[in-house]
Amino acid sequence: MIITEQQKKFLRFLAVGLVNSAFSYSVYALLIFLGVHYALAVLVANVLGVLFNFKTTGRLVFQSNDNRLIFKFVLVYASVYLLSVSSLKILLWLGLNRYLAGALIALPMAGVTFTLMSRFVFKKRPVYPA
Repeated sequence: MIITEQQKKFLRFLAVGLVNSAFSYSVYALLIFLGVHYALAVLVANVLGVLFNFKTTGRLVFQSNDNRLIFKFVLVYASVYLLSVSSLKILLWLGLNRYLAGALIALPMAGVTFTLMSRFVFKKRPVYPA
């Protein structure tokens, strides 16, 4: 079986994402434990996660050191935040507890994030001869 470059990137993204997700989920769970509303807990976890993730994801997954991409990176995370809160709200409405709901959305949100990062943030631009 031959693994494509995009598949390799996704595997690296998942590996880096495990560390990033563990960090973000730990922040989320701690804030829930402290009595913070789930929407604010997701916001804080995402903000801290973005700061931590930008360099690790850029360097280790997409081989990028371009700090100008931080704005697009933040825009992706803002979009994922809105999707995460909406997903959590639905799962909570269905009766799941906040801890399980947060864990259940982690992998789907990783897929969404990778897709958006690949297509909008770290997309390789074609180089045309001068």
